[in-house]
Amino acid sequence: MTDLPETTNKKLGLVIDLDTCVGCQACATSCKEWNTGGYPGPLTDEDPYGADPHGAWLNRVHSFEVGEGADSRTLHFPRSCLHCETPACVTVCPTGASYKRAEDGIVLVNQDTCIGCKLCSWACPYGAREYDYAHGVMKKCTLCVDRIYNETLEPEDRQPACVRACPTGARHFGDLGDPESDVSKLVAERDGRQLMPELGYNPVNRYLPPRPRRNSAFETPAASEKPPSRTGSALENFFDWADKALSR
Repeated sequence: MTDLPETTNKKLGLVIDLDTCVGCQACATSCKEWNTGGYPGPLTDEDPYGADPHGAWLNRVHSFEVGEGADSRTLHFPRSCLHCETPACVTVCPTGASYKRAEDGIVLVNQDTCIGCKLCSWACPYGAREYDYAHGVMKKCTLCVDRIYNETLEPEDRQPACVRACPTGARHFGDLGDPESDVSKLVAERDGRQLMPELGYNPVNRYLPPRPRRNSAFETPAASEKPPSRTGSALENFFDWADKALSR
């Protein structure tokens, strides 16, 4: 089985704002376009114009109706690898193909040593692994590792493709291990949350909850306030539902 680094120099990851995500799928399509020719590529499509299209997508967006009556809203929930600090997908890998980089914390798959056993996909509680049936290997979000360090690109383009493509600025990229980074400050200000923290995998990515509406059941504490105890609000119920759905 594969060992994890004791520490990582950085904790690169994404912060996704559920308040401003409009479910346009620009992140998913730009990810597909960039990575088809990048580190994990090609990303195959099977019968793309037929009755049962399927293939490898490293980023998917799910949409849900949350709340009731005047408090109801459509919530778009992007899902990809969360680059956990203690990822089960890495420690279960029998060949070392799945690994976590010590220099930046990114979780990757070496497709030359992946045997397609799918143990990592079974171990991941977030459903973040994509099996490519055409090539017989596992694929996943790489945070566009071949892009963020590419010095031939302009500095503003050295971000994951999904971040650059988002038309509403709902996706943010940076070092969540640095409390002074823009993403860390954003998480502190907006009460950013992990998915299923009770499992102990400590995902690096964070989700920012929707901002409150007037007379709405969606309540988010101010940055200076201590988060209140659980109230059973529609937002809390959504995160509970998402946790249960992803853990199936």
